[in-house]
Amino acid sequence: MTMPSSVSQAGSPAPAQTPQPAPEPRPHREHRYDIDLIRLLCSVGVILCHTGSAFVNTAGREAANGPGTYWAGLVADSAGRFAVPLFFAIAGWVVLVGAPVRDGRQLWQRIVRILVPLAVWTVLYVAWGRLRDTNDAPAGELGLDALFASVRPAYHLWYLYAYIPVIMLLAFAALVKSGRRPWGLGAALLVLGAAPSLFGDLARVTDLELPRFGWGFGPYQLIYAVLGALLLALPAGTFGRRSLWWLLPAGVFLAAVITYQHEVHYAIPYASVLVALFSAGVLLSLHRLRVPDRVRPALTRLAGASFGAYMIHVLVLGVLTDVLVDADLTLPVAAALVLAVTAATTVLSFGVAVLWTRLGLTRLLG
Repeated sequence: MTMPSSVSQAGSPAPAQTPQPAPEPRPHREHRYDIDLIRLLCSVGVILCHTGSAFVNTAGREAANGPGTYWAGLVADSAGRFAVPLFFAIAGWVVLVGAPVRDGRQLWQRIVRILVPLAVWTVLYVAWGRLRDTNDAPAGELGLDALFASVRPAYHLWYLYAYIPVIMLLAFAALVKSGRRPWGLGAALLVLGAAPSLFGDLARVTDLELPRFGWGFGPYQLIYAVLGALLLALPAGTFGRRSLWWLLPAGVFLAAVITYQHEVHYAIPYASVLVALFSAGVLLSLHRLRVPDRVRPALTRLAGASFGAYMIHVLVLGVLTDVLVDADLTLPVAAALVLAVTAATTVLSFGVAVLWTRLGLTRLLG
């Protein structure tokens, strides 16, 4: 005979069970297609900047050595300077607003998804440099230096050595604010903060040539991340209904960046107020920009491949510029070639990245 659910087997009434509250559903997060667009444009901007840099370096960084090549490269280099600040802005938005980490373990999973491709591409770039005989040191030495953030054959990877500490610090602050105690993450940040001076002291005491410890970030990178998160999180219409008007001041500050790079110093620091204002104009012009429904799937797919394209583009670009660029180009030819090399590098880099994404190699190659 089945006992009633409200009576115990001893015949006495069972204690009443307190109903458990249903778990709160996770808040629905809006997919920000405008941020997908910004991420994609930043990837193209990096390629444009590096293409321009190759032209400027071919001319020996002097207009007198090849005015056409120099000026086409300088304008392209300057036009892509918004990309790195906005990459940090997107990173800050993701960690603080878009997809905040719930605990240190989740953050570590995100970091691993960056560290694995970083390690793989470091090996590939060192091997590629050895194959082309362009490395400036033995492969083993370059590999050891890469552990401490000095990758000469893959200069663009410096960004990841700053990106990871930035998101670690932002996530640490967010977790503490939410009431958690991420001691392990705090200890890791302490190590990152103390390591540069420790390496310097050890080198002086032992007279050894220790690698430069470059895992860390500058204040400007953290500022771009925090202010970028603030700006990107603001509601639509905050900066006016016609956000594309912000391209006008962006153009003015782009002209100022070009002038600075020619007259004062090349390459302009990303911490420069001119770069910051130029980047702000680009960001505000795209903020909450409505993306047509028909292009959203392709945009999302390309934005998802942007990390992989970033990792491989220097390899593609180096091959193209070595073959095609010289210092004696006329300005029209050099300008057309800058655009052609940028377009070819973009298409090839994104095409290969989309391909390995379909093959399931994203965790390995980015």
